[in-house]
Amino acid sequence: MRRRLLIGGALVLVVVVVMAIGGYYLMNSRTYQLRGRLVDRVDTAEKVVALTLDDGPTANTPEVLKVLADADIPATFYLNGRDLAAHPEAGRAIARAGHEIGNHTYNHRRMIFVSGDTIRDEVEGTDAEIAKTGYLGPITFRPPYGKKLWGLPAYLSDHDRTTVMWDVEPDSGKIATTDEIVAETVANTRPGSIILLHVMSDQGVDARAAIPRIVTELHTAGYRFVTVSNLLTR
Repeated sequence: MRRRLLIGGALVLVVVVVMAIGGYYLMNSRTYQLRGRLVDRVDTAEKVVALTLDDGPTANTPEVLKVLADADIPATFYLNGRDLAAHPEAGRAIARAGHEIGNHTYNHRRMIFVSGDTIRDEVEGTDAEIAKTGYLGPITFRPPYGKKLWGLPAYLSDHDRTTVMWDVEPDSGKIATTDEIVAETVANTRPGSIILLHVMSDQGVDARAAIPRIVTELHTAGYRFVTVSNLLTR
């Protein structure tokens, strides 16, 4: 009897460990989710890439928009509802400049182990703030920190929303200089890449400074910049 209990306990422990490892993989995977559409890069031979800018808008939005205007490229902004509510003119300026706006939740919270009501409020509240900017294009979704498990993919799938991740992230989770951001981006970009930068915060000065150099080097290599929704049609 004791032997059976020990074996049963060991099996339970193995199952728990496997589930924990599987859950961790699902939560952090950039290439897979249980339901719905997820894209981290578009499989294309065409030299097109999408530049995506996460968080905000903030007081740094005018500077970001000037950098993009000077580089003459479109970008896709994944914005937070709370920041759109706090900086409505910045959101309208992004829309007026012709850039794409995506949903990055209202409060930029990790969307794991949260209720269905919370998921709905985070997504729909941000959609409402995006609508106030005057933006009329498609609205894709990017989970904060790239975290997702079961509830969020299910909600997005039920509402025909695309989860957009990334395959190039030169300034995520680390302090990187402008030179490092440029070098890592250019080295890792491929046809169909989705590039992620964090330019809105005061700490994003190096990422903002990197954009013109990234654009110049990728243009020289034959790449064009498009929005995420445009890239998804390739």
